[in-house]
Amino acid sequence: MAKPDAAAGGIDWSEPLTRARFRRNRRLANGLLLVAGGVFFATYHVEDLGFFTGLVRSGAEAGLVGGIADWFAVTALFRHPLGLPIPHTAIIPRNQERIGGTLGRFLEQHFLTEEVLKPKLRRAHLGRRLIAWLASPDAPKVLVPLLAGGLVRVVRALDNPDLHRLLNRSIGRQLRRADAVPALVGIVNALSSSGQADVLFEQAVGIGEHWLKENRGKLERMISERSRWWMPRALDRRIATMIVDNVLDVLAALGKPESEARLRFREALTTLMAELSENPEQRQKVNAFKNKVLDHPELQEWFADVLSQLSQATTAELKAPGSDVWKTLDRGVRLFGQALAADRAMQRHVDFAIERMGLSLTAYRGELGAFVAEVVKGWDTRTLTDRLELAVGSDLQYIRMNGTVVGAFVGCALYLLTWALFY
Repeated sequence: MAKPDAAAGGIDWSEPLTRARFRRNRRLANGLLLVAGGVFFATYHVEDLGFFTGLVRSGAEAGLVGGIADWFAVTALFRHPLGLPIPHTAIIPRNQERIGGTLGRFLEQHFLTEEVLKPKLRRAHLGRRLIAWLASPDAPKVLVPLLAGGLVRVVRALDNPDLHRLLNRSIGRQLRRADAVPALVGIVNALSSSGQADVLFEQAVGIGEHWLKENRGKLERMISERSRWWMPRALDRRIATMIVDNVLDVLAALGKPESEARLRFREALTTLMAELSENPEQRQKVNAFKNKVLDHPELQEWFADVLSQLSQATTAELKAPGSDVWKTLDRGVRLFGQALAADRAMQRHVDFAIERMGLSLTAYRGELGAFVAEVVKGWDTRTLTDRLELAVGSDLQYIRMNGTVVGAFVGCALYLLTWALFY
């Protein structure tokens, strides 16, 4: 797989290779300079200076001068040559603040402009690329862990006693202000019309019958103990038995869906709901009972405990890869990406939204330019110098090589010219 930098320009700009290239070119430049110096000093003491020897010495001398001059110029960009504080050397370290300001202004005036950004953003189709990635199988693998981790932090933030008290106060305040009668009437009517009220009623009747049968002896003893002293015990037991039997008969009648007792119960329930809706006094009593229940400390503790248990259960689900929550998030991401991928209008809208977001940066280009200038100003001078030298130093070594070679050719040309004119 090709690296991005290599794909962009055919050159690998990774630091190890860049540093190796810089060292190699610097060795070549130093080698050429040493060759020129060696040839010059080797021919300097030749007594019988012939044409060829003079030509070589002139070329070497000019190449040495040119190479040293270019070495001085290249070195002066980054540091003082030979450590000597020569004026107008170490240009980059001495002008770090100005370089930062120049980069900031360049970014502000020539990069963060609508004329530059708009065509680039439109050609990039970032929205379509984003949607295509969301529709790919790789998107859930990246997004689901991020979403789960973010939701864990949200749930933990919500599991706060102060927040619970705030929710309890705010929700409780709204519930106290609300009229409970319409909701109660609506629930009862819904249960009645759906037949669920009969089911609940039959279950309640069954529980009552079972309880009476289980506690029949206790009830008879209680009735007998509370009767007058002069009443015969046999008569007390007979009366108690009759009461329990009559209650059981009533419950049995209520348990039959179409019995007269059940019909009367339905009529009474309907009458009660109508009275609650129309009678302000009954409405006030219902709401007073509701507020009393809401103000009960045990109910508030129960509400806080429910929130805490819900928070713990949700956190545990979010932390467990493969849980139902993770599966739901995975399916949600996939469906969301597929829906966007099938909607061309939405793709154009996302493209437009990203374009507007990118263009909104132009409103802050002054602040961004100042930020770049401030960052460059705050860099360590030596680090900045080394980075810049590594970035452009390799090409600057070609200047040194060219200076040595071109100087040698110029020296040879001048020697040939003077030889032709004066010998």
